[in-house]
Amino acid sequence: MTQMKKRKADHIEICLNREILPDYRYWDDVTLIHDALPEVDLDDIDTSARVLGKKLDFPLIVTAITGGFEGAEKINANIAEACAKMGVGMGVGSERAAIEGVDTASYEIIKDYDVPLVIGNVGVPQLVPQRGKRAYTAADVAVARDLIDADYVAIHLNFLQEVVQPEGDTNAKGCYDAIRSIAREVPIIAKETGAGVSARTAAKLSAIGVAAIDIAGMGGTSFSAVEMHRARDREDAVRSELGMTYFDWGIPAPVSLLEANVGVPLISSGGIVSGLDVARSIAMGACCAGAAGLFLKAATESPESVIAILELIKEELKAAMLLTGSSDIEELSHADYILFGETRKWMEGLK
Repeated sequence: MTQMKKRKADHIEICLNREILPDYRYWDDVTLIHDALPEVDLDDIDTSARVLGKKLDFPLIVTAITGGFEGAEKINANIAEACAKMGVGMGVGSERAAIEGVDTASYEIIKDYDVPLVIGNVGVPQLVPQRGKRAYTAADVAVARDLIDADYVAIHLNFLQEVVQPEGDTNAKGCYDAIRSIAREVPIIAKETGAGVSARTAAKLSAIGVAAIDIAGMGGTSFSAVEMHRARDREDAVRSELGMTYFDWGIPAPVSLLEANVGVPLISSGGIVSGLDVARSIAMGACCAGAAGLFLKAATESPESVIAILELIKEELKAAMLLTGSSDIEELSHADYILFGETRKWMEGLK
């Protein structure tokens, strides 16, 4: 097994079996205002949404999980089949393995299913030179797009993970210009990976033409924690301590969602675990929500297991829409909410 395949397999094992979530649930700080007389029939509620030019049955994307190692093909097939049946979007894991010729089948499997919104994946560190490694070009990113017939490619802004990872790529110079150049040729979503996007960064991304921003705020899977566990397994004391120090580094997802509202479509992810979280996200300005870790165990089992979670999320979303008097997603986007707890403190501190 190559180092890349081993790392990908490690990530799945750790995400399934180790502690990788922060203690605090920031989405629970967001309370939607109850409507005691909603004047809406639950059976008539329309959860469909147009997201980045594609119609989804409800506004959710199963965001990047894996690819490029033995076992990834089954996971991606199960997710793709479920997403196609439920009418939601899907992103694949890092396509670096495919671009470098290590594996393509675990990604291409998605083309066997009619997923309404497909998102590819390239890490932003790969867009600039890294310790003798060449920088990916727009042509390489186009390979990632074409391999899975993606509608967009997500450029993953994952320097927190890289700085903790023993073999991490930590040169961040030139990434801004690289994204700008590639966005001229390939439709790009700028996606964080668990540390959130600030108002300043969102404004910079908007200025260079990204189609959307996935804020992927702190509150879900901590890739600092994932790499901490890998370091411990390798008895790398320095990287282990570094991962522990930055376990809960970042901007909480609800805070990032509000801060990054600069006019570019926003995908809300980072600790999304229910249809209520999806509703909260829409009310706070997102065009849709995204979740990954929520589906991982189910995706190792069967498409039916993934479908069961998606069906529950849809029903929870419909309940939130009824209880806020929202007959469709547009009305939900205007629902009132109040912030409490640490999220409120963050917003007050940023004023």
